Amino acid sequence: MDKLIISPAPHIHGGDSVSKNMTGVIIALVPALLVGFYFFGLGALIVTLTAVVSCVLFEYLIQRFLLKGETTIMDGSAALTGLLLALNLPSNIPVWMIIAGSLVAIGIAKMTFGGLGNNPFNPALVGRVFMLISFPVEMTSWPRPVPFSTAYLDAETAATPLAMMKGHFGELPDTLNLFLGNMGGSMGEVSAIAILIGLAYLLYKKIISWHIPVSILATVFIFTAILNWIHPEAYASPVAHLFTGGLMLGAVFMATDYVTSPMNTRGMLVYGVGIGIITVLIRVFGAYPEGVSFAILIMNAFTPLINTYIKPKRFGEKRK
Repeated sequence: MDKLIISPAPHIHGGDSVSKNMTGVIIALVPALLVGFYFFGLGALIVTLTAVVSCVLFEYLIQRFLLKGETTIMDGSAALTGLLLALNLPSNIPVWMIIAGSLVAIGIAKMTFGGLGNNPFNPALVGRVFMLISFPVEMTSWPRPVPFSTAYLDAETAATPLAMMKGHFGELPDTLNLFLGNMGGSMGEVSAIAILIGLAYLLYKKIISWHIPVSILATVFIFTAILNWIHPEAYASPVAHLFTGGLMLGAVFMATDYVTSPMNTRGMLVYGVGIGIITVLIRVFGAYPEGVSFAILIMNAFTPLINTYIKPKRFGEKRK
């Protein structure tokens, strides 16, 4: 008979559960989804439904027929992975590519390591990076925002603000349009205000803490402000960096993943600063205009080390 191992007292039941927290994050994503549906119309709807359904289906099939164990699709984690993957994609990308990205996100990044709680890397970001490397043209052809558009594969494309900043061509949208989301990009990177509403909800419900998103955003702001101060003609303003690309989405919804982020507050701050620095380095000096996905995945790899070497003081431990 298996032994029940209980950790030392005190024991506090907080009432949280996987499904409750996943539902909370999905609710927090609703403003960003609504803005995406508004600006990209039918394409955004198709991409979202395809990603969510395929992620849930792949998790069910793998657990049911390969692992032959209990299915966990009702906990909401697979649906959330699909939503996050969709928010990282152009709204004109073909369905079969979305399905391929979903298979990699669920089958390789999540289920290969044992399912929820065991994956070292954020599954949605693994799927997104796989698609970026495998389908670079389709993953960098961003539709122009057209409210309630009925176009899908034939949507008119335009350069994103990050591409303008990287290539020094075109005029950036003004700050208000950047804040509201009236610009090219994926569904999840077009509206800073929608992401901030989601952040407020997550903090209010205590689903996440402020340490990771604030440390990421503050680091990016400080370093880009220094670069802009040194050479304003060559480097965009820190406000433009904050409101463009996937920075907001990554900082609030991707980097804060319980499984792949550090467990204590000091570790979270180190983790967030690392993501911010790597993001700036890739954006400013790298080949890609965006670096958030790569930065989060790199710091995911450092999470075990951070948890090992940055630990909270044990109860009753004497100060040295």
